[in-house]
Amino acid sequence: MRGKTLPLAVCGLTVSLLVTGCSSGFDKENGAEQQKSGKQDLKVLIATSGNAETDAVKKAAAAWEKSSGNTVTVDIAQNIDQQLGQAFAGSNPPDVFYVSTDQFGTYAKAGSLYPYGDKLKQADAFSPALTGAFTYQDKLYCAPKDQSTLGLAVNTDLWKKAGLTDADYPKTWAELESVAKKLTKDGVVGVSFNADYSQIGTFFKQAGGWLTNPDQTKMTATAKSNVEALTYVKKLLKEGVLKFPKQLDAGWGGEAFGKGKAALTIEGNWLAGAMTKDFPKTPYEIVPLPEGPGGKGTMAFTNCWGISAKSKHHDAAVDLVNELTSDSNQLTFARTIGVMPSKQTLMDEYKQQNPKSQAWADGSAYAQLPVNATGMRQAMAEFNTSLEQLASSDPAKLLADLQKNGDSVLGGSGR
Repeated sequence: MRGKTLPLAVCGLTVSLLVTGCSSGFDKENGAEQQKSGKQDLKVLIATSGNAETDAVKKAAAAWEKSSGNTVTVDIAQNIDQQLGQAFAGSNPPDVFYVSTDQFGTYAKAGSLYPYGDKLKQADAFSPALTGAFTYQDKLYCAPKDQSTLGLAVNTDLWKKAGLTDADYPKTWAELESVAKKLTKDGVVGVSFNADYSQIGTFFKQAGGWLTNPDQTKMTATAKSNVEALTYVKKLLKEGVLKFPKQLDAGWGGEAFGKGKAALTIEGNWLAGAMTKDFPKTPYEIVPLPEGPGGKGTMAFTNCWGISAKSKHHDAAVDLVNELTSDSNQLTFARTIGVMPSKQTLMDEYKQQNPKSQAWADGSAYAQLPVNATGMRQAMAEFNTSLEQLASSDPAKLLADLQKNGDSVLGGSGR
């Protein structure tokens, strides 16, 4: 799940990561002493988007406790990357925890994760694109927790005031530019979205490009299609019909949109919860993103349920994850948190239950995940920083810099 400017908005306090063990029924598995019998006490560490997510995970864990006879302590991370790094360096990491796509490769390569993909009850039910993000050296390491995609949010009041109808929802880049111009007036900008490649990346895909080859072994940032896409976004900025949230004194695109400072925004299905909570009086619709010269394009975001290689409770942890990713829990999480199921087999039912999320759901069929090759996190962070200056920069130069930085990481081999 993506929140505001980060894949996850994290909050709360850290509780001890110590894992308690039992004295009987132990065995060896992958170098970790395994408890095979007796009551087991599992520790789960999550980065949560708010009380709804925390409560949903705790409720699901409590149901598993009742059915399994084991106990689960769900801890809330303040900085999950830092805390996991410290836990992996020690000897007592949590048994189960959230793993982001951009950290997965680092953890898998370091041997910190237990690869349990072959023990999932419904491994084939998950979206192949999502399981691919958590596959390392041909092994599926962890189950995708859920997913989110991007769509075009339209403030229907401002849309109607500009004389636009449903028939005017933009289906091409040219149409997006045209309606953004009509909507930019009276102190309102046509469109606003984050200066972040995870949102601007939709235009790379719509142009027919992307920043790496499919298996992330080679950079393709300087491809003509990517330059065309970034040049288009710069054009919108120069025309004044696009402004980044900071220019509107907003923390993210959803805030600028919710406050009526932008008539359109490109955001994920986490927007629905934010609008209900923070901007309940702002009417809106979600429509598909316009197509570019290369066709459809959107971005997808996910996390997985990681299990520590050092955990003493591999079997119990896998059983817990199977429960957390059960059909009923995936649909419950979708309803209470605002995410979408990571199982493609549930998408039709999800769309029936959430008709207003149709555009987000449909986008899952062709969505692009962010770059998650091992070691690429810093290069992508530097690219995001450069995108903030896109209006006064040469798009080809920004992409060339990313190409150079990425080449130095991938070295022709990737992960």
